[in-house]
Parts: sequence; C-alpha cells; structure tokens
Amino acid sequence: MTAPFSASSLGPDATTPLILALPKGRILSECGPLLARAGIVPAADYTDEDSRRLRFPTDDPMLDVVRVRPFDVATFVAFGAAHIGICGADVLMEFDYPEIYAPLDLGIGKCRVSVAEPLETAGTDDPSRWSRVRVASKYPNIARRHYASRGIHAEVVHLNGAMELAPGLGLCRMIVDLVQTGSTLKANGLVETEVIAGVTSRLIVNRSALKTQPEAIGAWIARFRDAMESAG
Repeated sequence: MTAPFSASSLGPDATTPLILALPKGRILSECGPLLARAGIVPAADYTDEDSRRLRFPTDDPMLDVVRVRPFDVATFVAFGAAHIGICGADVLMEFDYPEIYAPLDLGIGKCRVSVAEPLETAGTDDPSRWSRVRVASKYPNIARRHYASRGIHAEVVHLNGAMELAPGLGLCRMIVDLVQTGSTLKANGLVETEVIAGVTSRLIVNRSALKTQPEAIGAWIARFRDAMESAG
C-alpha cells in the first residue's frame, strides 16, 4: 500500500517548521528524558492530557510537536502530515507503510504483542491441529499473519479496547494484544500463552521528507542517535 503525501508539507521550505509526532499516554512520559537529551523543549502543556491543544511549539522555531493517539503516529508520518515521529514497533508491524523509514530503535516503551487465553483452557488443545480460530485483537493484520504462517485461518474480531473481556463473554477463543506486565490479563482470568514479537519505540521519518529535506531530517536523526548514546 502506497501512502499519498502532501508535496507542499514535505518540500524544502526554510520558513516552515518540521513536525514531530508523539504518542499520547504512557510512551509520552518516557519520551521526556530522550527529548531533553536531544535538545527539544516543547511548550510546558504538551504532557498535559487535559490540554485542548494538539500542536505545540518548541524552543526551536523550526520544530513543532503534535500529540496524537499511538496508532495514529505512523499514519501522520506516512501521509506527510508529520515529518518525523516516535512510534511503537507494534504499529509499524500492523500497518507496514512503505513511506515510513525507521532508522533508530529508541529502546523505550518496552512491551510485547502476545497471545492470551483463559487460564482454564490454556494448554488443553494442540494448536497444530487447528484449521481456524477466532481471535479478538486491535492488530488484525498481525494476528492473521501469525496464524497464517501456521496454516491456520484466523477470524479476527476487531476491538479497540476491553480485549480481556472477549474470551469470557464468548466472543472469541483467545486474544492478540499488547502486554507490558501481564497484570491486566491476570486480573481478568487470562494467561499469556505465546509472544509474537517484542516491542520498543522507534524513531520514524517520512521517506519523501528525507529525500526533499535531507539535511534537516538527517540532523534530527543524528541528534536522537546522540541522545541515545549519551544515555549510556
């Protein structure tokens, strides 16, 4: 799938700030020290979840920050609304945008995409004998690819939240979801049975922006790389 982009937003322009897309929620707080080491100081309310603003200036007049949902960071960058961003590897795996280049693993936001099912049924059946399975997930593409690689057809029920309720209410046999500590699974009678992929956050850039503004984009990649190295 080729993502269209706005030539006007990505073309060289010495007067227009670059846009850095950051994810709302847990990862935003983890981004703080990294941004500081990279020399980025956004407006004070960029971490305030109650702030009505979504676009924030920084101390650099040539860089603005936008705060969007984690799943939307990749879309903003792929379609040229943002030039660079910080995005979980899970989102990159799910959407697989060809217009995105991910030069750096930032090592933050560590978690995993896993399969989970009710404790009482876990391990009671041999998955190698399955021909199909119903799964609830906000990652339909990841789930389908995972089971297809084993010759299993996955019927995916696409949910955006409350995934842990689905097996107990008969909606599916198991779930594919993002897991950090596993405490939410345990509280809802589920157990993690398989890890599909480990996840960390990546620095991503729009490939067209990198071609049209190589010096500006390249400088930010270098600053983030230096920020990682300075963290030890």
